[in-house]
Amino acid sequence: MKKTKGDRIKEVILDYVIVIALVVMSIYYAIDARGFATLTNFTNILNQNSVYIILAVGMTLVILTGGIDLSVGSILALSAVVCADVAKRMEPVGSDPAASWGIIPVTWLVALGIGAALGAFNGAMVIAFRIPPFIATLAMMTMARGAANIYCDARPIGHLPEEFKLIGTGSLATIPAPVFIMAVLSASIFVITRYTVFGRYVYAVGGNEEAARLSGINVKEVKFWVYVVSGMFSGICGIILASRLGSGDPKLGLMYELIAIAAVVLGGTSLMGGRGSVIGTVFGALFMGILENGLLLKGVPTFYQWVVKGLVILIAVVVDQLKRR
Repeated sequence: MKKTKGDRIKEVILDYVIVIALVVMSIYYAIDARGFATLTNFTNILNQNSVYIILAVGMTLVILTGGIDLSVGSILALSAVVCADVAKRMEPVGSDPAASWGIIPVTWLVALGIGAALGAFNGAMVIAFRIPPFIATLAMMTMARGAANIYCDARPIGHLPEEFKLIGTGSLATIPAPVFIMAVLSASIFVITRYTVFGRYVYAVGGNEEAARLSGINVKEVKFWVYVVSGMFSGICGIILASRLGSGDPKLGLMYELIAIAAVVLGGTSLMGGRGSVIGTVFGALFMGILENGLLLKGVPTFYQWVVKGLVILIAVVVDQLKRR
């Protein structure tokens, strides 16, 4: 059936709805919210939401394959407390300042190792035992959160070395370090999904898993690695937050998985898999960040903000359903 002009206009609007909404909302806040339209505030939005964007980009790979990862916030918390403890133990007692610079690479390796290991466990549960991703990652969400509290006896680990804090509070050529890390990771996944064989496999598995298998794609391997990447990104977010706050707190990352999923869906990635993009996810996360920033500047109470965010997520799912018709 030939598409009418109205159908084509509808498709364009649905494809770029998040960009249109982001522009309209930014213009509104620029006019109505004092202090919004400044470079300082925009940099602050990017910095404060860098962790959400990193989590959402990792989540995008999982959702593109038709899966879900509910454990990202808990993996973040476990990574944060372990990295904080390692950094504190490595702080030199003597007067040699050079000895403390090994803290940064070691804690990065710890964060990546924890994230990769727990992500691999998620992938193994989904692949080897065919446990639904929702259940497998829900179990990991509970276990990792419990492990984080057990590790530090449910108490934050503070008084961390200044070198460790540079990861979350430092800057590179006036660009906050978390923003730089976010940009590098987002660009890397964009290139992978857009220009590599693995990226094409991710879309193929999400589009039609059986067809992908019959065409020779190792579906199990693709699924395994997307969970590993999601776990690693969660670990990175843990070290960023612990460094920024100067404390490894087992309560970090609560509800972050919902924010990440919301950003992915807002960015146009289908919850059924096979359709979406990293760029859309970044726009989706920025929309959530700018929405929260504008509401704060306008003095809207926190509980009302929750209601607004919930409505936004619901609208995003409705748009996703309209795209599929």
